[in-house]
This record gives sequence, structure tokens and C-alpha cells, in this order.
Amino acid sequence: MALTEKQKMLAGEYYHPGDSELDKDRKRIRALLHEYNTTVDSAKRSELVPHIFGSFGERSYALPNFRCDYGYNIHVGKHVEINYDCTFLDIAKITIGDYTLFGPSVHIYTVNHPLDPTERRTGVEIGKEVKIGHTCWIGGNVTICPGVTIGNGVTI
Repeated sequence: MALTEKQKMLAGEYYHPGDSELDKDRKRIRALLHEYNTTVDSAKRSELVPHIFGSFGERSYALPNFRCDYGYNIHVGKHVEINYDCTFLDIAKITIGDYTLFGPSVHIYTVNHPLDPTERRTGVEIGKEVKIGHTCWIGGNVTICPGVTIGNGVTI
């Protein structure tokens, strides 16, 4: 049986992002993020966290305006601080270790496109997992590219 586009995406294969199931997932997360990013009530924001992230450790937080593609591919450890205006394009898994800090406007990209222009015109994408270790400090405006692994205790 052929894989769905979502199954291909999650398996790290080329897939078509315009698929209706993936579109539904993106609409769901946009609605949740709109509510998350516009509320001033931290208790309400905490209630939304389990619906946004794949997992989110205790005493972790993400400040507005947080953005992502799906949310369910993001796994955050304990005591993680995600500063303002961070964007995590999570078509593949993003794993963040405990006690890691993010400055403002950090971007994590798991998405990539074919390098061949003819293939790129087909509209397919592919994801590569990003792993960030424990006790890292990712400074403001850092961009982390697809497939990168950052070890424990690293400052960027």
C-alpha cells in the first residue's frame, strides 16, 4: 500500500506539502498559535502547550510570537527557554535537550528542497531531523539548518 504524503514526510522521504491532510494539520496549528501568541494569560498559554508541541518538559516556556509548521514534531526538554519570535519549521523531528536557552528570533529549519531545478519545480520537499543537546545556548538570530546535531553544552 502506498504511503500518504504525511507518512512520507514523517519518514523523511520526499513528499508533496500541498496534501489535504497536511493542510488540515497546518490550519489546526495556525489557529492554536494565534490563540497562544495573542493571549496575555500565562495559564491559558500553558493549557495550549500540550496541543501545540509533541512533548514539552516541565518549567519550559516559549514566548510569543512562536511559529511552527505542525508542532507535533517538536520535543522540548525540561527547563528550556524559547525567547520571542522564534520559528521552528518542523516537517521533521526537532529534539531540544534540558536546560537549553534560545535567544530571540532563532530559526530552526528541518525542511529542504531538491537542488536540481527541474525536480524543485515538482514542489516536493524533504525533512531532516534537528537535534540540540542539553544545556545549550542558542543566541539571538541564529539559524539552524536541516539535519544538524548540536552537542551538549554548546553555545552558538
